[in-house]
Amino acid sequence: MANNKRNIQNEKRRLRNRTVRAELRTRTKAAVAAAEAGEGGTDDLAAAMRRIDTAAAKGVIHANAAARQKSRLQKRINALGA
Repeated sequence: MANNKRNIQNEKRRLRNRTVRAELRTRTKAAVAAAEAGEGGTDDLAAAMRRIDTAAAKGVIHANAAARQKSRLQKRINALGA
């Protein structure tokens, strides 16, 4: 691959976005695990929702994708609590 400015910028963004997406997955798993353990998990859920919103604001994920993720996560937490 050519080592021009565009490729260097893309690589920097890819690495930055990868860490944000990894953090999303970590927070989501923590929220689900806390709910499954019966610990309530409201703090974990709030943290996961906040990370999803932040990722959408930064442009790492699309706004509709963020809404879909939040909806599915909330639905899953509600099902575990019922």
